[in-house]
Amino acid sequence: MTESEFRKKVVWFTFLFSLLVVWIHSYNAELFLEWSEDAADVYWAEYLIGDSLGQIAVPGFFMISGYLFYRGFHWELLWDKWNRRIRSLLVPFILWNFLYYIGYVIGSRLPWVRDVMGKGTIPFHLGAAIDAVINYTYNYVFWYLYQLIALTLLAPVLYPLLKRWQTRIGFMAVLWWMAWKDIRLPAVNVDALIYYGTAASLAMVKNKKLWSPEASWSPYRALAGAGLMVFSGWAYFWGLSRAVIPGFVLCRLLAVAGLWLMVPGEKLPEPRDFMKYSFFLYATHFALVRLINKTAARLWEPVKWEPFALFLVMPVLVLTISYWAGKLLRRFLPSFWNCLLYTSDAADD
Repeated sequence: MTESEFRKKVVWFTFLFSLLVVWIHSYNAELFLEWSEDAADVYWAEYLIGDSLGQIAVPGFFMISGYLFYRGFHWELLWDKWNRRIRSLLVPFILWNFLYYIGYVIGSRLPWVRDVMGKGTIPFHLGAAIDAVINYTYNYVFWYLYQLIALTLLAPVLYPLLKRWQTRIGFMAVLWWMAWKDIRLPAVNVDALIYYGTAASLAMVKNKKLWSPEASWSPYRALAGAGLMVFSGWAYFWGLSRAVIPGFVLCRLLAVAGLWLMVPGEKLPEPRDFMKYSFFLYATHFALVRLINKTAARLWEPVKWEPFALFLVMPVLVLTISYWAGKLLRRFLPSFWNCLLYTSDAADD
């Protein structure tokens, strides 16, 4: 796979994962139908999509980010990587969390919007603003960006552990054991470390063989990917039957890897313009989904499967709104637009 084909594949997968995240936060059965048998039927239909497909999205983000950060990494690149992450990670994290806070403060003081939000009057003072920014209080989906910042700062610890195969195996084994025992770390989720560390390890393997993320597609890779997908399904049901966290972590990790192997990067068309707004879609989708669902629930009396129909088209609705909003910002406020964006190494290297 050429460099341009690899970057193109990253854009496609990032876009796909961003759409799947929308489904995760689009459940609406209870909102429309309250607690009823109809709501239960709709919920399970939505759950089958949101849980079976959507749950690979954030692990996929972690794996792409881990691979790109450690792709060609060495100690001399650390400060350069960190400096770029101040611009591409920390600035969007602070700015988006502050914007969400201001949006909630204003919305909570407008009667109709306050009813839709359902949060009462949001306090407006410096302490609340700082808490909102640091703890992403009103922008829940940015827990991912918070984790990514922490993982980036841990590079001086992770790189020596993952560079050599002996320490790599030992470190990853400890992480899986911690997941099994449900042992928590103070700043980083163990499952996030597993996704990120696995992909980072692949980036640092010197022998780029058939299974490398950057190897050319072949029927053997597709077959291996299909096998990983089947094993992923087994891991899910194993985790479900035994109620063990590693089963779900393994399921998501294998599903992302299997999908990557199965998709031929060489045959993917050039990404469309709207596919390059993935982070803006991710950053805005939670507010848009809540606004659309809550407004629709107030405006119409739903028939049983109407909420499910709205759930199905929600990624298209949110993508359309976020894309055109992004284009307007990009055209009329380009400096502000650039501050809002997280760019991975696929874009800025």
